[in-house]
Order: sequence, then structure tokens, then C-alpha cells
Amino acid sequence: MKLFLKGSRCDTPKCAIERREAPPGQQQYRRGKQTDYGIHLREKQKLKHYYGVLERQFRRYFHQAEHIKGNTGDMLLGLLERRLDNIVHRMGFGQSRSQARQLINHGHVTINGGRVDIASYQVKVGDLIRVKNRAKSLDLVRGSLAQSSDRDVPDFLSVTNPEGIPEGMVGRLPLAEDVSLPIQTQLVVELCSR
Repeated sequence: MKLFLKGSRCDTPKCAIERREAPPGQQQYRRGKQTDYGIHLREKQKLKHYYGVLERQFRRYFHQAEHIKGNTGDMLLGLLERRLDNIVHRMGFGQSRSQARQLINHGHVTINGGRVDIASYQVKVGDLIRVKNRAKSLDLVRGSLAQSSDRDVPDFLSVTNPEGIPEGMVGRLPLAEDVSLPIQTQLVVELCSR
């Protein structure tokens, strides 16, 4: 399944997932039926790789989602979707989540006028995410915006470009429906609740 980890490269013919007709390796054997645990684990790994979080971070997000009132799976997706690196990527400032994470770590992005260099920062409603007014920062983000002009910005975010400096605002908290990845959250909750 395409997780779009390389940004827009997954839309081109260079995407490696479409060329593979058989499992990797010299002997082309048929894989056996996947176990119930394997199905649950694959869903969790898909979610972890999509957002680029490690196991310990994922466990922490799951623990937080358990203590929030509502469906645990939907709350987990909402917490992961509120990460700053994901928001910067969804606004189009970075072509992939890893590039957005690097933009944040190098200090190219500010929140409400203050510098934030932590990619896992949880954004809140009303936060203003803005690119620093430096030539290098603006060049990096404008290049990403030009390449990702066809990508849709989710409706909980609004992106503007006043005075030539790209910025965006979080209008509401993201819901499970805002996630573009087809994931079965019930399988993830069942696996992590063991």
C-alpha cells in the first residue's frame, strides 16, 4: 500500500511499489496466510510509518487517546493528525512529512510568532503557523508549494499568502474523517489494548 512517504514521488512512475510483482528475494515463493496478530500488527505499523513516529511515541499517543472521552481510535488519529510536522505537510509547506520535520527542526517555521523546533508539538485551535521571513526559508517553502499545488488542503486548515509569506491557521481540531489514509483503527486499538 502506498503511504506517500516520499511525497509526490509516489504519483510518478518511479514509485517502487507498482513495479513489484512478487515478494522480494531470489526464490519466488508464495507467502502463507497472514495470522490475526499479523493483520493487527500491519495496521499499527502502517499508522506508525505514515506519521513517522517511533514505538514509544506511539504508545504515549495511545495512552493519551485512552484517557480522552470518546472513541479511542478516533482520538488516536486526532492526536497524530495534530502533530506540527503533519500540519506543515498537509498545508503544503513540505513535500513529505520527513521534509516538514526537517523544516521545523531547522527553525524555518514559527507558531504564533514564536520559534518551535519540536516536530511532535501538538497544535491547538487558532494557532497561526507561519514561515520565517528569511530568504532560505521562503525559497524552501515556495518550492514545495509550487510542486504540491494540486494537493488539497484539508478543511480544518486554512492557508493564505499575505505579503508573500506563506502562513496557515488551524480552524478546528482534526477528526478521523480528515485522515487520508485508509486505516482500520479498531484493529490498532485491539492490538494496543492487550
